[in-house]
Amino acid sequence: MSHHRITQAIRIRTDRTNEREHSSPLFLTSSFTFDDSEQMRAAFADETDDNIYSRFSNPTVQEFTDRMVALEGAEDGFATASGMSAIVASFMSFLKKGDHLLSCNAVFGSTHTIITKYLPKFGIEYTYVNAGNPQEWEAAIRPNTKMIYLETPTNPGLEIIDLEAAGQLARKHNLILNVDNCFATPIGQTPIQYGADLVVHSATKWLDGQGRVLGGVIVGKKELIHEIYLFCRSTGPSLSPFNAWVLSRSLETLDVRMERHSANALHIAQALEQHPKISWLRYPFLPSHPQHAIARSQMSNGGGIICFELKGGLDSGKKFLDNLQMLSKTANLGDTRSIASHPASTTHAKLTPEERQLVNITPGLIRISVGLEHRDDILQDILQTLDKC
Repeated sequence: MSHHRITQAIRIRTDRTNEREHSSPLFLTSSFTFDDSEQMRAAFADETDDNIYSRFSNPTVQEFTDRMVALEGAEDGFATASGMSAIVASFMSFLKKGDHLLSCNAVFGSTHTIITKYLPKFGIEYTYVNAGNPQEWEAAIRPNTKMIYLETPTNPGLEIIDLEAAGQLARKHNLILNVDNCFATPIGQTPIQYGADLVVHSATKWLDGQGRVLGGVIVGKKELIHEIYLFCRSTGPSLSPFNAWVLSRSLETLDVRMERHSANALHIAQALEQHPKISWLRYPFLPSHPQHAIARSQMSNGGGIICFELKGGLDSGKKFLDNLQMLSKTANLGDTRSIASHPASTTHAKLTPEERQLVNITPGLIRISVGLEHRDDILQDILQTLDKC
Protein backbone atom coordinates (compact mmCIF):
# COMPACT_ATOMS: atom_id res chain seq x y z
CA MET A 1 0.00 0.00 0.00
CA SER A 2 1.04 3.62 -0.46
CA HIS A 3 3.13 5.02 2.40
CA HIS A 4 1.23 8.27 1.87
CA ARG A 5 -1.99 6.56 2.97
CA ILE A 6 -0.44 5.59 6.31
CA THR A 7 0.65 9.17 6.94
CA GLN A 8 -2.69 10.56 5.80
CA ALA A 9 -4.61 8.21 8.09
CA ILE A 10 -2.54 9.29 11.09
CA ARG A 11 -3.00 12.99 10.36
CA ILE A 12 -6.76 12.90 9.63
CA ARG A 13 -8.66 14.27 12.61
CA THR A 14 -11.89 15.95 13.62
CA ASP A 15 -11.98 19.75 13.83
CA ARG A 16 -10.28 21.21 16.86
CA THR A 17 -12.35 22.90 19.51
CA ASN A 18 -11.48 26.30 20.91
CA GLU A 19 -9.06 24.56 23.29
CA ARG A 20 -6.77 23.72 20.30
CA GLU A 21 -6.10 20.21 21.59
CA HIS A 22 -3.52 18.08 19.75
CA SER A 23 -5.33 14.76 20.21
CA SER A 24 -8.83 14.58 18.79
CA PRO A 25 -11.67 15.23 21.26
CA LEU A 26 -14.33 12.66 22.01
CA PHE A 27 -17.86 13.70 21.03
CA LEU A 28 -20.00 11.73 23.49
CA THR A 29 -23.40 13.07 22.50
CA SER A 30 -26.58 11.52 21.23
CA SER A 31 -27.69 14.57 19.21
CA PHE A 32 -26.58 17.93 17.82
CA THR A 33 -28.24 21.35 18.01
CA PHE A 34 -29.11 23.93 15.33
CA ASP A 35 -29.14 27.71 15.26
CA ASP A 36 -32.57 27.99 13.64
CA SER A 37 -35.37 26.07 11.95
CA GLU A 38 -33.96 26.56 8.45
CA GLN A 39 -30.59 25.04 9.37
CA MET A 40 -32.39 22.10 10.94
CA ARG A 41 -34.66 21.65 7.91
CA ALA A 42 -31.69 21.68 5.54
CA ALA A 43 -29.87 19.08 7.61
CA PHE A 44 -32.84 16.70 7.63
CA ALA A 45 -33.29 17.24 3.88
CA ASP A 46 -29.68 16.14 3.32
CA GLU A 47 -28.87 19.54 1.83
CA THR A 48 -25.98 19.96 4.27
CA ASP A 49 -23.52 17.65 6.02
CA ASP A 50 -24.47 18.86 9.49
CA ASN A 51 -24.59 16.21 12.19
CA ILE A 52 -28.10 15.49 13.41
CA TYR A 53 -28.03 12.41 15.60
CA SER A 54 -25.24 9.98 16.47
CA ARG A 55 -27.17 7.06 15.02
CA PHE A 56 -26.65 8.79 11.65
CA SER A 57 -23.24 10.42 12.05
CA ASN A 58 -20.85 11.69 14.70
CA PRO A 59 -17.53 13.59 14.37
CA THR A 60 -15.57 10.97 16.33
CA VAL A 61 -17.03 8.10 14.32
CA GLN A 62 -16.35 10.03 11.12
CA GLU A 63 -12.68 10.43 12.01
CA PHE A 64 -12.28 6.66 12.41
CA THR A 65 -14.19 6.07 9.16
CA ASP A 66 -12.13 8.62 7.23
CA ARG A 67 -8.92 7.02 8.44
CA MET A 68 -10.08 3.61 7.22
CA VAL A 69 -11.13 5.09 3.88
CA ALA A 70 -7.62 6.52 3.51
CA LEU A 71 -5.90 3.25 4.48
CA GLU A 72 -8.00 1.14 2.09
CA GLY A 73 -7.86 3.66 -0.78
CA ALA A 74 -11.66 3.84 -0.84
CA GLU A 75 -14.09 6.61 -1.79
CA ASP A 76 -16.28 6.52 1.31
CA GLY A 77 -17.13 4.44 4.36
CA PHE A 78 -19.54 3.76 7.20
CA ALA A 79 -18.68 2.44 10.68
CA THR A 80 -20.84 -0.02 12.61
CA ALA A 81 -21.13 -1.48 16.09
CA SER A 82 -19.37 -4.75 15.23
CA GLY A 83 -17.84 -6.67 12.36
CA MET A 84 -20.96 -8.79 11.98
CA SER A 85 -23.20 -5.72 11.73
CA ALA A 86 -20.91 -4.47 8.95
CA ILE A 87 -21.25 -7.76 7.08
CA VAL A 88 -25.03 -7.88 7.51
CA ALA A 89 -25.35 -4.25 6.35
CA SER A 90 -23.21 -5.01 3.30
CA PHE A 91 -25.61 -7.84 2.41
CA MET A 92 -28.97 -6.33 3.26
CA SER A 93 -28.35 -2.97 1.61
CA PHE A 94 -28.17 -4.65 -1.81
CA LEU A 95 -29.69 -8.14 -1.73
CA LYS A 96 -33.45 -8.62 -2.04
CA LYS A 97 -35.90 -11.45 -2.50
CA GLY A 98 -34.97 -13.48 -5.57
CA ASP A 99 -31.32 -12.40 -5.60
CA HIS A 100 -28.40 -14.82 -5.45
CA LEU A 101 -25.19 -14.49 -3.42
CA LEU A 102 -22.02 -16.28 -4.48
CA SER A 103 -19.67 -16.84 -1.55
CA CYS A 104 -16.45 -18.71 -0.86
CA ASN A 105 -17.22 -21.69 1.36
CA ALA A 106 -14.57 -20.80 3.93
CA VAL A 107 -16.11 -17.98 5.97
CA PHE A 108 -16.28 -17.03 9.63
CA GLY A 109 -18.82 -19.10 11.60
CA SER A 110 -21.26 -16.23 12.24
CA THR A 111 -21.06 -15.19 8.58
CA HIS A 112 -21.95 -18.77 7.64
CA THR A 113 -25.01 -18.57 9.90
CA ILE A 114 -26.14 -15.30 8.28
CA ILE A 115 -25.73 -16.72 4.77
CA THR A 116 -27.32 -20.12 5.38
CA LYS A 117 -29.98 -19.37 8.02
CA TYR A 118 -31.06 -15.74 7.79
CA LEU A 119 -30.62 -14.66 4.16
CA PRO A 120 -32.94 -17.48 2.95
CA LYS A 121 -35.67 -16.12 5.27
CA PHE A 122 -35.70 -13.05 3.03
CA GLY A 123 -35.78 -15.13 -0.16
CA ILE A 124 -32.08 -14.59 -0.89
CA GLU A 125 -30.37 -17.61 -2.43
CA TYR A 126 -26.71 -18.51 -2.02
CA THR A 127 -24.09 -20.83 -3.45
CA TYR A 128 -20.82 -21.74 -1.78
CA VAL A 129 -17.80 -22.26 -4.01
CA ASN A 130 -14.40 -23.67 -3.17
CA ALA A 131 -12.17 -20.88 -1.91
CA GLY A 132 -9.11 -22.52 -3.43
CA ASN A 133 -10.60 -23.34 -6.84
CA PRO A 134 -11.54 -20.17 -8.74
CA GLN A 135 -12.50 -22.22 -11.80
CA GLU A 136 -15.71 -23.14 -9.95
CA TRP A 137 -16.74 -19.55 -9.44
CA GLU A 138 -17.82 -18.49 -12.91
CA ALA A 139 -19.80 -21.70 -13.48
CA ALA A 140 -21.83 -20.94 -10.30
CA ILE A 141 -22.95 -17.48 -11.47
CA ARG A 142 -26.67 -17.31 -12.25
CA PRO A 143 -28.78 -14.66 -14.01
CA ASN A 144 -29.97 -13.48 -10.55
CA THR A 145 -26.48 -13.36 -8.97
CA LYS A 146 -25.94 -9.92 -7.45
CA MET A 147 -22.83 -10.17 -5.25
CA ILE A 148 -19.60 -12.12 -4.75
CA TYR A 149 -18.49 -12.34 -1.13
CA LEU A 150 -15.13 -13.65 0.01
CA GLU A 151 -12.54 -13.68 2.78
CA THR A 152 -8.84 -13.80 2.08
CA PRO A 153 -7.00 -15.12 4.01
CA THR A 154 -9.93 -17.23 5.11
CA ASN A 155 -10.86 -17.87 8.73
CA PRO A 156 -9.44 -20.13 10.11
CA GLY A 157 -7.81 -22.18 7.33
CA LEU A 158 -5.80 -19.31 5.78
CA GLU A 159 -6.73 -20.10 2.20
CA ILE A 160 -5.76 -17.30 -0.19
CA ILE A 161 -8.16 -16.18 -2.92
CA ASP A 162 -6.79 -14.44 -6.01
CA LEU A 163 -8.22 -10.93 -5.66
CA GLU A 164 -7.27 -9.91 -9.19
CA ALA A 165 -9.15 -12.89 -10.65
CA ALA A 166 -12.14 -12.19 -8.40
CA GLY A 167 -12.16 -8.55 -9.48
CA GLN A 168 -12.07 -9.49 -13.16
CA LEU A 169 -14.92 -11.97 -12.67
CA ALA A 170 -17.07 -9.39 -10.85
CA ARG A 171 -16.50 -6.77 -13.56
CA LYS A 172 -17.22 -9.25 -16.36
CA HIS A 173 -20.63 -10.12 -14.88
CA ASN A 174 -21.41 -6.70 -13.34
CA LEU A 175 -21.47 -8.05 -9.78
CA ILE A 176 -20.68 -6.35 -6.48
CA LEU A 177 -17.40 -7.74 -5.12
CA ASN A 178 -17.51 -7.67 -1.31
CA VAL A 179 -14.27 -8.62 0.51
CA ASP A 180 -13.73 -9.29 4.20
CA ASN A 181 -10.22 -7.90 4.75
CA CYS A 182 -10.14 -8.52 8.51
CA PHE A 183 -7.20 -10.96 8.62
CA ALA A 184 -4.86 -9.03 6.31
CA THR A 185 -5.82 -5.46 7.33
CA PRO A 186 -5.20 -2.59 4.89
CA ILE A 187 -1.54 -2.76 5.90
CA GLY A 188 -1.31 -6.26 4.43
CA GLN A 189 -3.48 -5.81 1.34
CA THR A 190 -5.93 -3.36 -0.24
CA PRO A 191 -8.63 -5.30 -2.15
CA ILE A 192 -10.00 -2.17 -3.82
CA GLN A 193 -6.90 -1.97 -6.02
CA TYR A 194 -7.90 -5.38 -7.44
CA GLY A 195 -11.50 -4.41 -8.13
CA ALA A 196 -13.34 -4.85 -4.82
CA ASP A 197 -16.43 -2.63 -4.59
CA LEU A 198 -16.85 -3.06 -0.84
CA VAL A 199 -14.39 -4.00 1.91
CA VAL A 200 -15.61 -5.00 5.37
CA HIS A 201 -13.74 -5.30 8.67
CA SER A 202 -14.28 -6.43 12.18
CA ALA A 203 -12.47 -3.51 13.79
CA THR A 204 -12.58 -5.54 17.01
CA LYS A 205 -9.59 -7.52 15.75
CA TRP A 206 -6.30 -6.12 14.42
CA LEU A 207 -7.63 -2.59 13.91
CA ASP A 208 -8.13 -2.18 17.66
CA GLY A 209 -5.29 -4.57 18.34
CA GLN A 210 -5.65 -4.63 22.10
CA GLY A 211 -8.87 -6.55 22.76
CA ARG A 212 -10.73 -3.55 24.15
CA VAL A 213 -13.77 -2.62 22.09
CA LEU A 214 -16.17 -3.89 19.43
CA GLY A 215 -16.49 -2.19 16.07
CA GLY A 216 -16.96 -2.71 12.36
CA VAL A 217 -16.49 -0.70 9.19
CA ILE A 218 -17.42 -0.88 5.51
CA VAL A 219 -15.55 1.10 2.87
CA GLY A 220 -15.86 1.22 -0.89
CA LYS A 221 -17.52 3.02 -3.77
CA LYS A 222 -19.34 6.20 -2.79
CA GLU A 223 -22.69 5.27 -4.34
CA LEU A 224 -22.68 1.88 -2.61
CA ILE A 225 -21.70 3.32 0.76
CA HIS A 226 -24.57 5.81 0.46
CA GLU A 227 -27.01 2.88 0.24
CA ILE A 228 -25.38 1.30 3.28
CA TYR A 229 -25.63 4.60 5.15
CA LEU A 230 -29.37 4.80 4.41
CA PHE A 231 -29.87 1.21 5.59
CA CYS A 232 -27.87 1.71 8.80
CA ARG A 233 -29.40 5.12 9.51
CA SER A 234 -32.78 3.42 9.73
CA THR A 235 -31.81 0.09 11.30
CA GLY A 236 -29.34 1.52 13.83
CA PRO A 237 -26.15 -0.62 14.04
CA SER A 238 -24.29 2.52 15.07
CA LEU A 239 -20.70 2.55 16.30
CA SER A 240 -20.36 4.08 19.76
CA PRO A 241 -18.40 7.36 19.66
CA PHE A 242 -16.25 6.12 22.53
CA ASN A 243 -15.38 2.92 20.65
CA ALA A 244 -14.68 4.98 17.53
CA TRP A 245 -12.32 7.22 19.51
CA VAL A 246 -10.43 4.16 20.81
CA LEU A 247 -10.28 2.62 17.32
CA SER A 248 -9.14 5.85 15.70
CA ARG A 249 -6.22 6.07 18.12
CA SER A 250 -5.39 2.44 17.38
CA LEU A 251 -5.10 3.08 13.64
CA GLU A 252 -2.19 5.42 14.34
CA THR A 253 -0.08 2.39 15.33
CA LEU A 254 -1.57 -0.22 12.97
CA ASP A 255 1.37 -0.19 10.57
CA VAL A 256 4.05 -0.76 13.22
CA ARG A 257 1.94 -3.31 15.07
CA MET A 258 1.27 -5.40 11.95
CA GLU A 259 4.97 -5.32 11.08
CA ARG A 260 5.76 -6.93 14.46
CA HIS A 261 2.79 -9.34 14.42
CA SER A 262 3.77 -10.56 10.95
CA ALA A 263 7.47 -10.90 11.75
CA ASN A 264 6.66 -12.87 14.91
CA ALA A 265 4.20 -15.10 13.05
CA LEU A 266 6.63 -15.91 10.24
CA HIS A 267 9.38 -16.79 12.73
CA ILE A 268 7.09 -19.09 14.71
CA ALA A 269 5.62 -20.71 11.58
CA GLN A 270 9.12 -21.52 10.31
CA ALA A 271 10.09 -22.97 13.70
CA LEU A 272 7.00 -25.19 13.98
CA GLU A 273 6.55 -26.35 10.38
CA GLN A 274 8.49 -29.60 10.79
CA HIS A 275 7.41 -30.36 14.38
CA PRO A 276 6.71 -34.11 14.81
CA LYS A 277 3.34 -33.52 16.56
CA ILE A 278 2.01 -31.43 13.64
CA SER A 279 0.51 -32.93 10.46
CA TRP A 280 0.56 -29.67 8.51
CA LEU A 281 0.97 -25.97 9.18
CA ARG A 282 -0.24 -23.01 7.14
CA TYR A 283 1.06 -19.49 6.98
CA PRO A 284 0.65 -17.41 3.79
CA PHE A 285 4.32 -16.43 3.49
CA LEU A 286 5.70 -19.96 3.90
CA PRO A 287 6.71 -21.49 0.54
CA SER A 288 4.77 -24.63 1.56
CA HIS A 289 1.46 -22.75 1.55
CA PRO A 290 -0.66 -23.98 -1.42
CA GLN A 291 -1.36 -20.42 -2.60
CA HIS A 292 2.01 -18.96 -1.59
CA ALA A 293 2.59 -17.29 -4.96
CA ILE A 294 -0.79 -15.52 -4.85
CA ALA A 295 -0.19 -14.43 -1.27
CA ARG A 296 3.17 -12.94 -2.19
CA SER A 297 1.68 -11.12 -5.19
CA GLN A 298 -1.20 -9.43 -3.36
CA MET A 299 -0.08 -9.20 0.27
CA SER A 300 2.76 -7.09 1.67
CA ASN A 301 3.09 -9.35 4.72
CA GLY A 302 1.75 -12.72 5.82
CA GLY A 303 -0.38 -11.41 8.69
CA GLY A 304 -0.50 -12.50 12.29
CA ILE A 305 -2.42 -15.81 12.09
CA ILE A 306 -0.96 -19.32 11.95
CA CYS A 307 -2.98 -22.53 11.82
CA PHE A 308 -1.87 -26.14 12.12
CA GLU A 309 -3.29 -29.63 12.50
CA LEU A 310 -2.26 -31.78 15.45
CA LYS A 311 -1.67 -35.44 14.63
CA GLY A 312 -3.62 -36.50 17.72
CA GLY A 313 -6.89 -34.92 16.53
CA LEU A 314 -9.57 -33.71 18.94
CA ASP A 315 -7.93 -35.05 22.11
CA SER A 316 -4.63 -33.41 21.25
CA GLY A 317 -6.44 -30.17 20.46
CA LYS A 318 -7.93 -30.09 23.94
CA LYS A 319 -4.60 -31.00 25.56
CA PHE A 320 -2.89 -28.25 23.61
CA LEU A 321 -5.24 -25.59 24.98
CA ASP A 322 -5.30 -27.01 28.51
CA ASN A 323 -1.50 -27.02 28.85
CA LEU A 324 -0.78 -23.51 27.60
CA GLN A 325 0.93 -21.39 30.24
CA MET A 326 1.08 -17.95 28.58
CA LEU A 327 -1.10 -17.85 25.47
CA SER A 328 -4.67 -16.76 26.12
CA LYS A 329 -7.64 -19.03 25.45
CA THR A 330 -10.35 -16.72 24.11
CA ALA A 331 -12.60 -16.29 21.08
CA ASN A 332 -10.94 -13.08 19.95
CA LEU A 333 -7.91 -12.56 17.70
CA GLY A 334 -5.73 -9.66 16.65
CA ASP A 335 -4.59 -8.76 20.17
CA THR A 336 -1.25 -7.61 21.57
CA ARG A 337 -1.41 -10.88 23.52
CA SER A 338 -1.08 -14.16 21.67
CA ILE A 339 -4.23 -16.27 21.55
CA ALA A 340 -4.88 -19.95 20.83
CA SER A 341 -8.25 -21.35 19.80
CA HIS A 342 -9.79 -24.62 18.64
CA PRO A 343 -12.22 -23.65 15.82
CA ALA A 344 -14.03 -27.01 15.59
CA SER A 345 -15.38 -26.67 19.13
CA THR A 346 -15.79 -22.87 19.24
CA THR A 347 -16.04 -20.37 16.36
CA HIS A 348 -17.12 -22.99 13.80
CA ALA A 349 -18.94 -25.41 16.10
CA LYS A 350 -22.32 -24.70 14.46
CA LEU A 351 -21.12 -26.12 11.16
CA THR A 352 -21.83 -29.80 10.59
CA PRO A 353 -18.81 -32.14 10.56
CA GLU A 354 -19.23 -32.38 6.79
CA GLU A 355 -19.26 -28.58 6.40
CA ARG A 356 -16.17 -28.26 8.56
CA GLN A 357 -14.39 -30.92 6.53
CA LEU A 358 -15.14 -29.02 3.28
CA VAL A 359 -13.25 -25.99 4.56
CA ASN A 360 -10.45 -27.95 6.26
CA ILE A 361 -11.61 -27.29 9.82
CA THR A 362 -10.36 -30.60 11.13
CA PRO A 363 -10.77 -31.93 14.70
CA GLY A 364 -7.16 -31.16 15.60
CA LEU A 365 -6.97 -27.71 13.99
CA ILE A 366 -5.40 -25.02 16.16
CA ARG A 367 -5.47 -21.31 15.26
CA ILE A 368 -2.82 -19.05 16.77
CA SER A 369 -3.22 -15.28 16.74
CA VAL A 370 0.39 -14.21 17.22
CA GLY A 371 0.78 -11.26 19.57
CA LEU A 372 3.46 -8.70 20.34
CA GLU A 373 5.23 -10.60 23.11
CA HIS A 374 8.83 -11.59 22.40
CA ARG A 375 8.77 -14.26 19.71
CA ASP A 376 10.90 -16.65 21.79
CA ASP A 377 8.40 -16.56 24.67
CA ILE A 378 5.48 -17.26 22.34
CA LEU A 379 7.34 -20.12 20.69
CA GLN A 380 8.45 -21.61 24.02
CA ASP A 381 4.86 -21.82 25.30
CA ILE A 382 3.70 -23.52 22.10
CA LEU A 383 6.61 -25.99 22.17
CA GLN A 384 6.09 -26.95 25.83
CA THR A 385 2.40 -27.66 25.29
CA LEU A 386 3.10 -29.61 22.08
CA ASP A 387 5.33 -31.88 24.16
CA LYS A 388 2.27 -32.82 26.21
CA CYS A 389 -0.08 -33.51 23.27
